[in-house]
Amino acid sequence: MHLSNTALSILAVAALAVALLSFAYAFALASRLRRPPVPDAGPADDPLEMVAESHGRAIQRLEGAVVQLAGGEKHLGEGLRSAVRHVGLVRFDAFEDMGGRLSFSAALLDDNGDGIVITSINGRQDTRCYAKTVQRGTSIHNLSDEEEQAIREAMSGRRAASATR
Repeated sequence: MHLSNTALSILAVAALAVALLSFAYAFALASRLRRPPVPDAGPADDPLEMVAESHGRAIQRLEGAVVQLAGGEKHLGEGLRSAVRHVGLVRFDAFEDMGGRLSFSAALLDDNGDGIVITSINGRQDTRCYAKTVQRGTSIHNLSDEEEQAIREAMSGRRAASATR
């Protein structure tokens, strides 16, 4: 079974809370039921110390899990910076005698402004598609006005990759 980082974080926090509540309950119970000390009783014979040690070990395990989850979250964050997260879309009429804005330019960029811009020119007889690489918001290829506008839209963040229309 594979759990997401969010689910593991929630489980770790919940387990820590349960451990702390158990420790507080044990402490309250022990203070209410104070018995006179038994002579020659070693630390391992005291039930309260046994419970405290057990909870201490549980807390240490939880702290290790939290550190591991934080490292995983950092790794995921670094990976997201290079994922397509910014999308710009411009629809247009490529030819004066055609309506409906069936042609488009779409820019798909990461946080650094790297990615591609795809353009589809729709005509009466055929449709042509072009793809151009984009680095830091520019391209070594000549860009049309619509492609430049799609890149500007993507970089300005006006339209997110998950937005629906």
